[in-house]
Amino acid sequence: MAEVYVGAPVRGTRNVAGPEVFTLDEVGRISLAARGDQRTVVTDNNAGIYAVASSDFLIVKGDAVIAKTTYRDWLAR
Repeated sequence: MAEVYVGAPVRGTRNVAGPEVFTLDEVGRISLAARGDQRTVVTDNNAGIYAVASSDFLIVKGDAVIAKTTYRDWLAR
């Protein structure tokens, strides 16, 4: 993020993503576990708009800046 922040203006949109790909429910599980939270994340395949999004809907494409820090490492900070 710092490299993008201090870099030259792109006069448009800059996509930034992490080096790993997770489903949304897995992000929930990782986030809770990092905080020692024992709650269970339940995946609901009939959850309206979020259930019909294709599997790569939230994956950046093209010339995205890929961060070097993993999600788990970022949470541990």
